Order: sequence, then C-alpha cells, then structure tokens
Amino acid sequence: MVKINGKTISDYTEPNDLDRPERCLANGTFALQAHDPKSKVFYKDLMVKRLAADAEKKTVAVKHSFLGVGRGNRVVIINESGEIEWKYDQPASDGWVLENGNVLLALYPTKSFPKGGVVEVTRDKKIVWQYQGQQKEISTVEPLGDGLYLVAELGDEPRAIVINQKGELKKKMAFACQKGNAHMQTRMLRLLDNGNYIAPHLLDFAVKEYNPETGEVVRVIKTDERGREKRDWPFTAIRLKNGNTVIGCTNGNRVIEVDANNKIVWSVGNDDLEGGLFADACG
Repeated sequence: MVKINGKTISDYTEPNDLDRPERCLANGTFALQAHDPKSKVFYKDLMVKRLAADAEKKTVAVKHSFLGVGRGNRVVIINESGEIEWKYDQPASDGWVLENGNVLLALYPTKSFPKGGVVEVTRDKKIVWQYQGQQKEISTVEPLGDGLYLVAELGDEPRAIVINQKGELKKKMAFACQKGNAHMQTRMLRLLDNGNYIAPHLLDFAVKEYNPETGEVVRVIKTDERGREKRDWPFTAIRLKNGNTVIGCTNGNRVIEVDANNKIVWSVGNDDLEGGLFADACG
C-alpha cells in the first residue's frame, strides 16, 4: 500500500500463486520505480509494519547482556542466556562497562575503601586506577570522557565532584539535600545533554536539576504526590529524548514518567501487574 498525503494511490497484495519468478522478490526488498528516464523521485521516512498475523508467527524474544551491581550479589555481568559471565566480589552501587571492556564501579564502604570509592577494574580483576572517598560514602560514578569522571560523594557536605584517574579534584558542587542520612542523600547522579546535573534525592522526595557551574537548582520534580507514607523515594532519573523524565521510585515499587511541566504522563507499579514484580525499583 502506498499513500501520499494520506491518500491511497496503490493497494496491491501479491498472490501466492504468482507465476513470475523474475519479478517475485525475497522478503525485505523494496523498490521505487520511475518509468520516465528523466523523472525524479523523492522519498522520505519509509516505514514498514509487519502485519499482525505474520508477526505472531515470527515473534522472537529480544535478549541483552547486562551489568548488575549491589551489596548482596556484588558485581556481575549476565550474558544473553541469563548466565553469570563475570563476577567481581565487591559491593557496588553504580557501574559501567567501558569500551575497552573494563568495568567502572562506585564501591560501597569496605575495609579497603572505608569511605567508599571508585575503581576501574579489568576482566581479570586488576585495578587500573582508584579513588578513595573523602566523606562517608560514594554512591555513583559516570565516565565523562577525556579521562574525567562525575562522582556523587555523600556525607556531612554532600557534593558532586569531577575527578581524573589520579584522583585530582577538577570541579565540585554542593547538593541541596538533607544531611541527616548520608546513605539516602542521592543515587544515580548523571550529566544531562544540556550540561546540567540531575540528581534523585531520596528522603527529599525530589529529583533536582542543577547548574553545575553555580550550584543553582533549576528544576525540582517531586515524587510525594501519593503521600510520603508510600515511600516513593526517587532513585533513578533518566531524561528522555522528548524531554520527559523517567523516575524509579524504590520502596514505592513503581516507575513514573513526567513531562516538562512535572505532570505524570505514565506510571506502572505492582497494582498494574500480576505477581508483584516490583521490589524496590532502583534501576
């Protein structure tokens, strides 16, 4: 079927018994034909949709490998078959698989990292470089490129810092959040495409967007509209290409999407699913 400006100009289904082998092309082939040698053809946004009946016959599960971090299971890479491909026996709260295959981690406090830390570790578990936390805990790390890393450091003076592989401090910015519970100050600090930071502050029931140069809070997304007894503590905040923000609300066992005006446009939780699939929506 071909439509131009919403008007159908061609609607043809090739019969199964068509006896023209030279014209019968394989699946996945599209042709644009112009009969006049001097004619010009312009096209834009060719979109294909598999018909429902055919799609049901050819549904294939999409599988991905992924990195998992935590206190209990430590650090693991799960392959596409659901098997543990690699394990690093340290508790971590954030991590990345880098282009060189190494793994970048934000570590919880341990004997070797009493105030938390950051490490880049090879697949044979050798530490390439490390950073020792300076307060009570390191919650997140993000590679920025050019040998720089964005880190969330929690404690009496919670802050976002940018460091290099020597542990040298290149930039710092104070968080505007509660100071009574360091562990619950923030998670999943990230750099946005607009250059700002986005930080979920759990016990503040707020995702805040910061200007990293001034520390100014330029936007606040609250997550307590159901009442704080629901414990919709924001843990993860992801800015989508359309400008909306997806937020994982930990103990509230739900995920929400808010628009640029902070209005919830979509949500899903255990009330929407069978079997109570959410149990502390952290990722």
